[in-house]
Amino acid sequence: MIEIAKNAGFCFGVKRATDRLEEAIRSRSGERLYTLGTLIHNDTYNQKLKDEGVEVTSIGRIPALADTASSDSPIRIFVRAHGIPREDEAVLRREAEKNPYFRYEDCTCPYVKKIHRIAKDNSSEDTLFILIGKATHPEVVGIMSYFDGDKLTFESSEALENAANDGIFQKYAKKIPILAAQTTQNLVEWKKSQKILKKLYTNASIFDTICSVTELRQTEAEELSARCDLMIVIGGKDSSNTAKLYDICKKICPQTHRIERPSELAELNLIMSAHTKVGIAAGASTPSGIIQEVYKIMSEMKENFEELLESSFKTLNTGDIVTGIVTNVTDAELTLDLGAQVTGFIKAEQITDDPSVKLTEMFHKGDEIEARVGRVSDIEGIAELSKKAVDSAKSWQKIVDACESGEVLCGKVVDVIKGGVTVLVGANRIFVPASHTGVPKDGDLMTLKGTEVNLKVIEIKGNRAIGSIRLVLREERRAKEAAFWASIEEGKVYTGAVKSMTSYGAFVDLGGVDGMVHKTELSWTPIASPADVVSVGQEITVFVKSFDAEKKRISLGYKTDDTNPWYLFTGKYAVGDVASVKIVNMMPFGAFAEIVDGVDGLIHISQIALEKIGKPADVLKLGQVVDAKIIAIDEENQKVSLSIRALLEEAQAAEEAMPEEFAEEAETVEE
Repeated sequence: MIEIAKNAGFCFGVKRATDRLEEAIRSRSGERLYTLGTLIHNDTYNQKLKDEGVEVTSIGRIPALADTASSDSPIRIFVRAHGIPREDEAVLRREAEKNPYFRYEDCTCPYVKKIHRIAKDNSSEDTLFILIGKATHPEVVGIMSYFDGDKLTFESSEALENAANDGIFQKYAKKIPILAAQTTQNLVEWKKSQKILKKLYTNASIFDTICSVTELRQTEAEELSARCDLMIVIGGKDSSNTAKLYDICKKICPQTHRIERPSELAELNLIMSAHTKVGIAAGASTPSGIIQEVYKIMSEMKENFEELLESSFKTLNTGDIVTGIVTNVTDAELTLDLGAQVTGFIKAEQITDDPSVKLTEMFHKGDEIEARVGRVSDIEGIAELSKKAVDSAKSWQKIVDACESGEVLCGKVVDVIKGGVTVLVGANRIFVPASHTGVPKDGDLMTLKGTEVNLKVIEIKGNRAIGSIRLVLREERRAKEAAFWASIEEGKVYTGAVKSMTSYGAFVDLGGVDGMVHKTELSWTPIASPADVVSVGQEITVFVKSFDAEKKRISLGYKTDDTNPWYLFTGKYAVGDVASVKIVNMMPFGAFAEIVDGVDGLIHISQIALEKIGKPADVLKLGQVVDAKIIAIDEENQKVSLSIRALLEEAQAAEEAMPEEFAEEAETVEE
């Protein structure tokens, strides 16, 4: 089995950056394209960009480059997804203002932009900014540039704790600490860092800045590595999030290997068999094409490691206990390969006493079966076998041992009798009283017939065994709840089904324990009822906002920055773009228009028409859809300014610029 993690490959921020650049490559006409530093941490992808004619430049070369930009050879600079220092952005802005043929496109991930705002807004002489991340990482360098004041970076919780033990924080004792994390920081390290800081300060302001996709990616990698014998983690050698994925997987699955490109697989000398379970995870900067190529190579490698069964020839005697491989199944008998010069047969009555059992449902080709040899005919080349004879001896002792040890057994409910049900475990029947079936009083015991159940033997009376299904169900439920409460922590991500809804929220089954998502956490925009967003039975991904283990209460979050209307808007539109907008409200000073669901822009009264108007309603109507130009985007306050007038002026200018003969021709057509 080979399984690829669902969230492997490009994250939202990286895909947003690569989509913008790839669109520019497709549509450019004489424009020179550059990236300020490598766009993402993936050498294979960056080489592809180089082959497409996209060059990498540095901030020091920007002034000289800007001087060469002209109408015949314009230049566009793409800022990497990790962001850049504030002073570098100032250089780009200054050069863009000086030369209209030099422009730059900010592809910084919205999650990183959020941390820039946090650092900037909390800058003061009274605060200390602490960032958990690698100091030399481009993302961290950019973030730290936005904070004016005392600031520290720590790569791990251990480094933070060592600094505290060394007394480094003593000189900052009177300052208010501001704690944030690099977007790809390890969740466990982040939680530890918070606990350490809370011991040092009682007034700390903590911002959860780890990308929600990073959380999902790390949680999924942890779960996948627990299911697999071999893990392959794909990502750039300088990729921070790939390094963290590798560390997470390596702790759980020792056979974890990190590669950047598919060709490196040949150097790993992987040891596999036909039964090896392989997992593939990938960092946020890994293209899907590389992931699929790794999957193809791993599939071919597994086929080459299929086990070959050795043929052995042996003599069979009556009474021998042999093991054979099922080669054919009918409801009347099984055919077995015994690795000898004879073929084994087991008739249905030599397998079970239950006439309702269908051998075609119990057994499949390739199953291993142990049986006793009854009759051997070398002339016919067959051996008649009995599975029941072997099972009978083993099975009863297993029942007795299970009663003493409390072992959980698995069996099939084969009959419903007075006072309870009969469960077949191996070749033995165990009686389960109605009160121990787990079926409610006066419930229908027939619902159990034919089902597989787990039970414990609670009493042996002579050659009769009495069991309990209810006891196992209760222990499983308690163990599951205990394990859940032992592992829950704030920020942990779960996938569960919506169990029920009220007017104020939805209850989600997290695996035997329910949590509640308040309706304000279901959507970025106000909703009348949780049913506006989710439905009973729907599976959703949530994260823990807070919990009270003593009161068994869990508060869940659902909405993430990925669904934030503002980020969806900024990912689609930029200043200068034209959008079809719907008029949703009018005020004396202007009209508000919906650009995308959840984001409105203001068309000031001065921007509605070419001539001065008394009020917006003189020109516009509620619900009307019009084209408007985006003339300003206020990222900090999340406000948008629109203009209809700008488009009218452009149309008027175009008409005035039309040659006289075309204008006369247009007038003739209109007449």
